Amino acid sequence: MLTDSPAFEQLIDALRRLPGIGKRSAERLALHLLGAPGNDAETLREAIGEARARVATCSVCCDLTETDPCSVCVDERRDRSTVCVVEHPSGAMAIESGRAYRGVYHVLHGVLDPLEGVGPNELTVEKLLARVEAGGVKEVIVATNATAEGEATAMYLSRRIGALGVAVSRIAHGVPMGSGLEFADNVTLTRAIEGRRRL
Repeated sequence: MLTDSPAFEQLIDALRRLPGIGKRSAERLALHLLGAPGNDAETLREAIGEARARVATCSVCCDLTETDPCSVCVDERRDRSTVCVVEHPSGAMAIESGRAYRGVYHVLHGVLDPLEGVGPNELTVEKLLARVEAGGVKEVIVATNATAEGEATAMYLSRRIGALGVAVSRIAHGVPMGSGLEFADNVTLTRAIEGRRRL
């Protein structure tokens, strides 16, 4: 039985390291991988290896890319005077999917978290400040998550970038479309009120 298999447990532990994967999900994925035809597992292994070999960070914005600089950084139609700062590449992907933002990005690869030993030197803060100091940037939009660490990071960036004479703004956090007020927590409702704008 697999419950006695160290190899199976090792596979589950490896899958649990993926974001959003708990013990049950890891078990289901492990069972699927072990029960799938041999070429399916090999295809997955090859795809991971290929992606790891070809994808790196952009030397300008620190996003993940196959080309350096990335396609956003080299796009002449993008507004380079506006830089949107996100925690992870997934944040840039989410904003880009909305097709409303036409500026450029900067990926921090995390947030300030002193309890976990993450300070400004563990992030790409200095690269961001160098971009701002180089000139041409008029506004930095801080799009970190509405967590304690995200807010602390936003405040830190606001102080550092504001000292350089560049405008810093924060994305509004509020009630998502299609959701009711009764389902929103107090912090979300407060952010929604604070982030209101004229119609």
